[in-house]
Amino acid sequence: QTMPRLLKAVLAVLLPLAAGGYSGYLTAGAINDWFLTLNKPSFNPPSWVFGPVWTLLYLLMGWSLYRIWRLPASTQRSTAMGVFFIQLILNFFWSLIFFRWQAMGFALLEIALLWISIAAMIHLFRKLDSTAGYINIPYLLWVSFATALNTAYWVLN
Repeated sequence: QTMPRLLKAVLAVLLPLAAGGYSGYLTAGAINDWFLTLNKPSFNPPSWVFGPVWTLLYLLMGWSLYRIWRLPASTQRSTAMGVFFIQLILNFFWSLIFFRWQAMGFALLEIALLWISIAAMIHLFRKLDSTAGYINIPYLLWVSFATALNTAYWVLN
């Protein structure tokens, strides 16, 4: 028995939203405490920007996962979904490393791995469903910006 498409869509979208929400919950204390004491780069956006941007990116990520998951089972689909989960795990842990554990240098290394995994995910998704790949480009661009922010915070502090 296969899972109904609607259930797949709901689960695929909820998964990244839940991962991002839980990561945010675990780091909220540090964001409202330690992070406020740091020297900020000139290009740091206002804090209210992050919630809506990440929510949109998690929705796009989930929709792209659904578009891949609904395809017939194959080695390529399994590989693409595996890379999706790797990038989601790296995404989850970056916030903990940077905000909760306050390890900006290690966070920079980790976000570089995240960037590579997102690029790989886009490539693999695009080969199976071009829309599923391309809708993650804003995510890659945002993580590129986050990498620049991480670097600036590390240098300034």
